[in-house]
Amino acid sequence: MRMRFLASLLLLPVLAQAQMYRWVDDSGKVHYSDQVPASGAKNVQKQSLSVGQSSSAGLPYALQQAVKNFPVALYTSEACKDTCAQARELLNQRGVPYSETTVTDEVDIAQLKKLSGGSVVPVMTVGREVYKGFESGIYKAALDTAGYPASSLLPPGVQARQPVAKPVRKAAPAAAEAEGKPAAAPQETADTAAPK
Repeated sequence: MRMRFLASLLLLPVLAQAQMYRWVDDSGKVHYSDQVPASGAKNVQKQSLSVGQSSSAGLPYALQQAVKNFPVALYTSEACKDTCAQARELLNQRGVPYSETTVTDEVDIAQLKKLSGGSVVPVMTVGREVYKGFESGIYKAALDTAGYPASSLLPPGVQARQPVAKPVRKAAPAAAEAEGKPAAAPQETADTAAPK
């Protein structure tokens, strides 16, 4: 009996998925339904909906609110060893869900300069605030102000870091090579962080 109950609990996420259809009828009226439209329907779109799913689902309420209102992002580079590792460690110890972007090419460096005004890493954003470099006191104060708990509230098995998938880009490095210039690398900063 207990096994059947547990098995039924495992099936709940599957059952929570719903199929929705959007279509336009002959008179131009848009309809939404969970049933397949009649054969005369135009512009039929099948959509999958997940009930109650979000990137912060399953997190404690206080953490959900902080993630929703003040998302955290960390910008690093492969050349940045110590200070980027310290920034990452601080976020992981506090259980702060964050996205990490590794700056690897000219396009990334240009985006980093637009965001922070320079090419120094690490850079942390908390909501709209930008913090260049790393200084644990400033990072902690920024996270406190945003409402992140002082110690991890993440459920077991949930990781704080969420790597950012990058689109494949070949044009920018090729352009730098065509000009005979090596791609500039982001610089590692000393242990200081300051808002932009």
